[in-house]
Amino acid sequence: MGVNYIWDTNTAIYYLQQQFPPNAEKFMDGILRESQPSISSITEIELLCWKTPDQKDLDTLNSFINDAIVIELERVIKLKTAEIRKLHKIKLPDAIIAATAVVYGYTLLSRNVYDFKNIEGLKLINPWEPPI
Repeated sequence: MGVNYIWDTNTAIYYLQQQFPPNAEKFMDGILRESQPSISSITEIELLCWKTPDQKDLDTLNSFINDAIVIELERVIKLKTAEIRKLHKIKLPDAIIAATAVVYGYTLLSRNVYDFKNIEGLKLINPWEPPI
């Protein structure tokens, strides 16, 4: 099993809360059969800040983070983040996540296509509208 995708925070939360429509759920299950989840250290922080309703949800969240590959904020990612921020009006966390995907050559899984759609070199899939 390799790594081909990086999960945006919203994708992880939708998946963990089982909020995907059936076609998106099927798509994400297929992703998980072929690729270990990968997240940016920013997504890890955002997930750790997420207020879960109970201990079971907190355990699920921690299990997901422990099972995922967490990509730390390396210098090459910092440089790509700065480049992206100079070219696009995008929040810093989103720029870091996009830069991580570009640097590693991963496809970003995010419902937030608006902020990411014009970033050169970024492969992007909205799980809510999976490719056929």
